Amino acid sequence: MSKADSVFIKMCKDILENGSSSEGQEVRAKWSDGAAAHTIRKFGVINRYDLSREFPILTLRPINLKAAIDEMFWIWQKKSNNIKELNSRIWDSWANEEGSIGKAYGYQLGIKHRYSEGEFDQVDRVLYDLKHNPCSRRIIVNMYNHSDLHEMHLYPCAYSMTFNVIGKKLNAILNQRSQDVLVANNWNVSQYAILMHALAQISDLEVGEFIHVIADAHIYDRHIPLIHELIQRAPYPAPKLWINPDVKNFYDFKVEDFMLEDYQSGEQIKNIPVAI
Repeated sequence: MSKADSVFIKMCKDILENGSSSEGQEVRAKWSDGAAAHTIRKFGVINRYDLSREFPILTLRPINLKAAIDEMFWIWQKKSNNIKELNSRIWDSWANEEGSIGKAYGYQLGIKHRYSEGEFDQVDRVLYDLKHNPCSRRIIVNMYNHSDLHEMHLYPCAYSMTFNVIGKKLNAILNQRSQDVLVANNWNVSQYAILMHALAQISDLEVGEFIHVIADAHIYDRHIPLIHELIQRAPYPAPKLWINPDVKNFYDFKVEDFMLEDYQSGEQIKNIPVAI
């Protein structure tokens, strides 16, 4: 069993057995038929992954890693807020006719800020500090900009990363305000693990621990039977991650520079309903 499977199963069981239901409360999210999308939720879920031991991708069902990487680069490389620059349709529900999701996600990472060392956007500041100030305790990105929330079509879910280098190991904490566990949990884990591998490679570091902090980890009511079936499946060993060793600049990475070797998984769950 991979570590990602073990963490996922334990988290889901905890939510189902010890979580709180939103039934009887007014909720924002709705199903496509207009019904309220209620959840079972836990507050303050913390999952830890040692990236030096294995790549944390789920094997209970397949995760489309290429699409996850493409979305991550859309935010962190292109610093885009337009879905026309994304190769999947996952953001369509939140985009306007021009394809914009407002001043969210990549838009925030691309805003330049003045520092004593010069002017950087948030990503370039991380790249600079990992090279020049690896012992800094200030290597942080934050996309939850209150002054722009009214112009965001969706408030950022995964909103901040804190990086920390100990010795030669790059560690990081991903903070997420809210997460649809079935749809997004391992998608986010996989793509931010890729980000850490990419940043470590171009900074001459090794990957260390990835900590995922979820303020509100929830399972939607219509996902409960799917989760029950999923966590009963037999998992497979974790695959190995291959990264193109020739890439030395973060902005030169492409989706095809990352491949999984010996990735086995259970069947995909099709037509998962998504609450909006």
